[in-house]
Amino acid sequence: MPAVSLTETKTAVCNLCEAICGLRLTVEDGIVTSVRGNPDDPLSRGYICPKGVSLADVYTDPDRLRRPVRRVGSGAEATWEELEWDEALDLVAERLAATILEHGGDAVGAYLGNPNAHSLGFGTHGAGFVRSLRTHNRFSASTVDQVPHQLVAHLMYGHQLMIAVPDLDRTDFFLVVGANPMASNGSLMTVPDFPQRVRELHERGGRMVVLDPRRTETAKVADEHHFVRPGTDAAVLLAMLHVLVAEDLARPPSYVDGLDRLADLVADFTPELAEQASGVSAETVRSLARELAAAGSGVVYGRMGVSTQAFGTVCQWAIACLNLLSGHFDRPGGAMFPEPAVDTVGRRIVGPGRYDRWRSRVRDVPEFAGELPASVMAEEMRTPGEGRIRTVVTSAGNPVLSTPDGPGLSRALEDLDFMVSVDLYINETTRHADVILPPTSALERDQYDLVFHGFAVRNTARWTPAVFEAEQDQRHDWQIFGELTARINERLGTPLADDAAAAAATPPADLIAVLLESGGRTTMADLLEHPEGVDLGALRPTMPQRLQTPEQRIDLAPPLVTDDLPRLRDALAAVRPATDDGELLLIGRRHKQDCNSWLHNTARLTRGKPRHHLLMHPDDLSARGIADGQRVTVTSRVGTVEVEASGVDDMMPGVVSLPHGYGHQVPGTRLGHASTVAGVSINDLTDPELLDISGNAALSGVPVRVSAC
Repeated sequence: MPAVSLTETKTAVCNLCEAICGLRLTVEDGIVTSVRGNPDDPLSRGYICPKGVSLADVYTDPDRLRRPVRRVGSGAEATWEELEWDEALDLVAERLAATILEHGGDAVGAYLGNPNAHSLGFGTHGAGFVRSLRTHNRFSASTVDQVPHQLVAHLMYGHQLMIAVPDLDRTDFFLVVGANPMASNGSLMTVPDFPQRVRELHERGGRMVVLDPRRTETAKVADEHHFVRPGTDAAVLLAMLHVLVAEDLARPPSYVDGLDRLADLVADFTPELAEQASGVSAETVRSLARELAAAGSGVVYGRMGVSTQAFGTVCQWAIACLNLLSGHFDRPGGAMFPEPAVDTVGRRIVGPGRYDRWRSRVRDVPEFAGELPASVMAEEMRTPGEGRIRTVVTSAGNPVLSTPDGPGLSRALEDLDFMVSVDLYINETTRHADVILPPTSALERDQYDLVFHGFAVRNTARWTPAVFEAEQDQRHDWQIFGELTARINERLGTPLADDAAAAAATPPADLIAVLLESGGRTTMADLLEHPEGVDLGALRPTMPQRLQTPEQRIDLAPPLVTDDLPRLRDALAAVRPATDDGELLLIGRRHKQDCNSWLHNTARLTRGKPRHHLLMHPDDLSARGIADGQRVTVTSRVGTVEVEASGVDDMMPGVVSLPHGYGHQVPGTRLGHASTVAGVSINDLTDPELLDISGNAALSGVPVRVSAC
């Protein structure tokens, strides 16, 4: 009798980026044969990008680790051997505790990668593990892409995650500065199906304008695009504020303070100064400010391009002030605050963030929200003395590819006493680990987005049970963190109290059920009945009641930010155009088929024409005698790479671009599979000495020279 084939349709979620798209999977005999967007999902509405389809590839990837491994040997001769879970967890806990007991907690460094924010298990159990390390040397991907947002939110609204998002579904005027949501699907703005939402914006007569040094995928569907010199966006944004004030167009809400102070601060940031520094004409600056003020609804949104530069905090502050002064703050179609079913802000599930409670040992850089800048990691490992980092923990991160001067960090990791990584893969960073503890993949674990419902352009909630059961000898990340927390504390002589031990062993589903019930917006029972998600409605005004500041008021001129304006004035005065044989400014870029520094061993995402080339304006190629497609040398203060160059009119003259996160060329795993993708890492060139006042890495606008090989 022939075997009966079992075919099922499963509801799933893509947690690879902030769009958190709902999925429908066809599973035949335990194998995913189809991945589609879920049309019933109230947020993503059936949208899916190429990354979502790749979830099935990760699940079946032979390169993915499923059991703990220990490195034997070093360098190119290193091999990996599997361990039992208890042996691996005991080994890691013993080594971490030994470092803390002998050298103090600060001798341990912890780096948390971007995927932790996308994992429910880390959200419920990760913080306890990090606290168990007793270290001030905590780092994360936040300081390479988003801390200016968080610092401004903390200073102006009272909480680091109280970040206003565009009410995109109802706005009439959308000004995008240094962001590319057509490729990113939104960032600190959870907006799946951005292409359709832009079409809807145009159908209702709205306009989108983009300011960017590259004519990005978003710029190509905009009504206007204007080139802006990297690192000078602050001049444009402050000049727009200047116009609002000078032309009496400002309409701030009643609960703001410091308008007169702000007017004085922006008095000399004229549109003419902005034109001289940025290349955006004074006429355009005035026109954009007036259009924003006159729009029935409007909003300014800025992301990576303005956060990852030397004046990222000033840029994000200026954007917040533009939304406040233009009369579109906390109004439909403007800058609004989502109301997630689990309110991480109001319930203090995540702390509000504090600034400068301690500083880095070597460079004396202040912390924010309990973290030091990732750019100082390597020097904290290399520099002798008390408090030197001797042992490192990484979780779901690849900082050798994603933080400044990756080669320098790689060399520092080679000299550690011990390193452990919680990761699915052997990559450029985890290859230095002594032990790798692999968690389950996205399709094998439950998911509720604690973070990204709080940045969404519509209020929704969704619980997604695991598609596949984990194998008996696999562990979820929350189990790894909970076990390590208990074992480390035991070895430090401070065993967990009964309630803490119970919490460390409690599955995330139980914790989320309690939070949903007490939140009053929906329940776990509702979400189980509606796996596609529950629609909680459009964004609505919530101010000033939800402000977390004293007396629920907003300071328009926080001194920490405004004290940085003299440095900005000096930098703008020093701006000079690139000469034919002079420096160019390097910026990054992202593609919809990429997921930062991983998934480059997935054939589905790496096929097609090369995406790794250095993009240059044809005039810049010609001035250097370089042919289109020719291999070139790119040199910065910290490094040199070789890569093919492509001439494209999409680049602003004087600006060049490499994609973020490329260069994935680990020579194989214990299974012998080679994981490679063409290209080089932009972070072989970015400079760890270039920082914003928030501590964010200034990855955009790095001076480089380009020459033919």
